[in-house]
Amino acid sequence: MSIEKKVFNTAEDTLLDEARQEINAVDAEMAALFVRRMRAAEKVAEYKRRHALPILDPSREEAVIAKNAKLVEDEELRSYYVNFIRENMALSRAYQQRLMGGMRVAYCGTEGAFAHIAAGKMFPGTERVAFNDFKSAYRAVEKGECDAAVLPVENSYNGEVGQVTDLMFSGSLYVSEMTELAVSHDLLVVPGTKKEDIREVISHPQALGQCAEYIRSHAWLTGEYSNTALAARYVADKGDRSLAAIASEEAAEIFGLEVLERNINASRSNTTRFAAFSRVESKRHSGRMGEHFILLFTVKNEAGALAKAMDVIGRFGFNMRTLRSRPMKELLWQYYFYVEAEGDVYTEAGEWMMRELGFFCDRLKLVGTYFAGGN
Repeated sequence: MSIEKKVFNTAEDTLLDEARQEINAVDAEMAALFVRRMRAAEKVAEYKRRHALPILDPSREEAVIAKNAKLVEDEELRSYYVNFIRENMALSRAYQQRLMGGMRVAYCGTEGAFAHIAAGKMFPGTERVAFNDFKSAYRAVEKGECDAAVLPVENSYNGEVGQVTDLMFSGSLYVSEMTELAVSHDLLVVPGTKKEDIREVISHPQALGQCAEYIRSHAWLTGEYSNTALAARYVADKGDRSLAAIASEEAAEIFGLEVLERNINASRSNTTRFAAFSRVESKRHSGRMGEHFILLFTVKNEAGALAKAMDVIGRFGFNMRTLRSRPMKELLWQYYFYVEAEGDVYTEAGEWMMRELGFFCDRLKLVGTYFAGGN
């Protein structure tokens, strides 16, 4: 090998060594920064656990990615940096999920019920604790037996869940998040069952009503059950091919049943909104589009008091999306009002709105906030 080639190779080796040393130095800095980032993630996980917030916040992640991507001026490298950020966020979520694994989430029903599915969607990896009714699940959080409760607040087919609204009014918990769950009713049977074997279908009355047209078309008898998933368990326990249940695919997997036919409900837009409840108010101030809040109140016995209260909400720039009245159990012919409005209530405008509402309301309660985006 010539002297010139040896000198050239030596220079190349030196450049390679220098590049590797620089990468090693950067990796060392990144390792320290990674530990700092994950320590911050621990604090985020603790906050989310205390306030019953879901681990994944898609809108915030996209906002952070868009903001941080601008820090890289090199357009070619920017796309790689976006992937780098996404990977870091995925690792952070996985770590948070492990940290929140000891969290206990109350719901009403049993394994395979839609509430069980919603609780798993909002708080993956946590322990889901079943209760027989909404009140028991709610009280379990108040008493500290569970960290959060996931309860249905409204169904697109059947309207509000009044019992849960009443708990919001009388109880001490706060709403921290909402999620929507599309309700798909499936026909579940003992494995090997054919349609001609079926004589009776059992399920919750609402599920039977939503699938009434399908049931009538087969001239099957019906039997009411307190819960769709419990109906599925009953069919599995009986092992009777003349009996079928209307429940979820998840219930079929849990109880060893076969899905004979999917989506037998008449309405394909049947969706239930579930709320997460916790003992601590989540006073997040994000300024994001899509922030909503829930108010419950009674108005003073004065002419025009309700109209004045509604005017206050709009005058401070909050878009009211829902207004419902509910009877007060302890007072005959007296009502309280449920309002969902769009906007960030933890702002100066929100503070002034709450103060002014106090002039027209006997009781006024900010139940919580949620982001109306996908989870």
